[in-house]
Order: sequence, then C-alpha cells, then structure tokens
Amino acid sequence: MSQRYAQAGVDVEAGYKAVELMKQSVESTYIPGVLGSLGGFGGLFQPDFGGLDTPVFVSGTDSVGTKVKLAVELDKHDTIGIDCVAMCANDVACSGAQPLFFLDYIGIHKTIPEKVAELVSGVAEGCRQAGCALVGGETAEMPAVYAAGDYDLVGFCVGMVDKPKMVDNDAAQEGDVLLGLPSTGVHSNGFTLIREIFDCSREGLSDFIPSLGKTLGEELLTPTRIYVSAIQALLQGITIKGISHITGGGFYENIPRMLPSGLGVKIDLQAFPRPAIFDLLAERGNLSKEDLYGTFNMGLGLICVISKEEAQAAITALDAVGENAYIVGEVIKNEGVHL
Repeated sequence: MSQRYAQAGVDVEAGYKAVELMKQSVESTYIPGVLGSLGGFGGLFQPDFGGLDTPVFVSGTDSVGTKVKLAVELDKHDTIGIDCVAMCANDVACSGAQPLFFLDYIGIHKTIPEKVAELVSGVAEGCRQAGCALVGGETAEMPAVYAAGDYDLVGFCVGMVDKPKMVDNDAAQEGDVLLGLPSTGVHSNGFTLIREIFDCSREGLSDFIPSLGKTLGEELLTPTRIYVSAIQALLQGITIKGISHITGGGFYENIPRMLPSGLGVKIDLQAFPRPAIFDLLAERGNLSKEDLYGTFNMGLGLICVISKEEAQAAITALDAVGENAYIVGEVIKNEGVHL
C-alpha cells in the first residue's frame, strides 16, 4: 500500500476491505450466465439465445440523484441501492426486455468499508428483485470532489429481448386504455424540489407526520418499485403496445414517449389512489397541478397501453402475481397529456 497516497486522502486498503464485505451480497444475485467471480477487471456474462429469433440487447444507465442526500443525513444506506437498480432496470424493461446484469459506480468522499458494503447490499437486493446479476462495479474515493460524508451512486443495466416481441411504442391506437401500476411514493426523482419544500436535516427527517403514519425520512427513503416481474407477467398473455416509466418529468414528459405522433392520453385522476405524500407536497410547497404532474409520479410508477378488450385479462394476470393495477385513462386523438 502507498502510504503517501493514504496521506493524500485515498485509502486503498479500505477499498479492498469493502470488496470483501460486499462479496456475499454480490454473489447472491448471480443467475445462469454469470462467469468468473467478484474482483476481475470486467464483469463476465454469457447470454443464452435459445428460443430467441433475433436477440436484442437493451441498456440503460441512471443515478439515484439528490435522494442520496437524505440517506447521508439519516446515515441509512441499505435501501438507496434499490433505487439505483430500479431507475435503470425499469427503463430497460419498458422495451419488454428482461434485465440480465448490472454494474454500479460509487463516487465517495471517504471509503468506509462497512458503509460501502451497506450501499452494495441495497444494490444486490434491487438486482434480486429485477432478476438480474450484479457482475461488477467501482468505488472511487475522491475527497477533492465530494464533501465529507457525501457520495454518489450510479448504475448501468443490460437486458435482452427477442425483437419480434419488443414493445416499440408505435402500436398504440385511439381507444386503447392505460393500465397504471402504483408507486411506493415519490420514488427517486424531484428531490431537489422536495429538499426545498421540506426540512431535510436529520431533525426534520425524523419528524413523525400523522398523515403519513411514519416519519418524513421513512416516507421519502421508501425505495423505488421495480416493475420487471409485473411487465414479464403481462407479456405472457397480453399485447403491450407501450410502456412508460414515470420518473423525472412526471406525466407530461414520460407518457408521450410511448405514443405515436398525433396521439395523446386522457387520464382520470380519480381512478387510482394518490399517496398522502403528494398532498403534503402540494400543500407545503404550494404546488400547482402542472408542478405536481410535471415533476412526480403522483402514485403511478408505470403505465402501459393495452387494448380495451384485454383490460380485464391484464388486471387478472397481474392480480395472480400479487400486483395491483388500475385502468386510469385512454388513448385519444389529441396530442399531449390531458388530466
């Protein structure tokens, strides 16, 4: 070990210890196709193309964003990795792809092995929920870039789908319905605005909020839902014409991305439950409808386009795997999102 490097602020030995501590979590995500073990220069995965006419790889990358600041304030790091996987895996799944493998990147002020292992345990849990393997990652100790206690968490995901079965977002027609899957709260976007509205110090996050039935921190750190299994269950018997992961930009930005030119949607805001956190945000932040639905998921983390004839079958298929779903609107011949 370089003593001089350590004196400059980078403890390589701490990084080695972190790898040892996270090894069991990482290996718990291994699925058929994973080659090698933790510690190589590259993550190895051998895909199985059996039964696929035209395999297509689908990739996605994203970060947790400003939500990490709440984890830092509360010194709770075991769930934020689920958010990281969800932000990537849900995007990949919007094409109908099954996520195969995932890599993470942690940029951090100081490598505390136990803290890094806690972060990675959340990433591993997210990978298990998404059915993909955590095949590698990187932890970069950068005291000149990050303030004391701070870090960033970024992910990269690769999935695969048979091209004839891809959800390509060009098939929606006027009269099709919107199938909405509920969120677990605000998920992992809008936290710059959230931190402006709420006191997100440790003391503020520890406040019990009666309307939420929990502390503010518990509510806001609730991990993003991973919708991979729900989408795969639907694809077994339902024709999905479009899928939208409702993240940054809310309804107004994300829903049009799953529609052909010339079409829009009409959404019934009474057709699905809205978690109490959004009412609290609206009240405390004096937010307009445009602010709310242009920033947050408002209770729907994923929306699919399906034919009206398959609506009940889709709800039944999701119920069979323990998923709630709601018919929340329809496709109309009028571009934009109409609430």
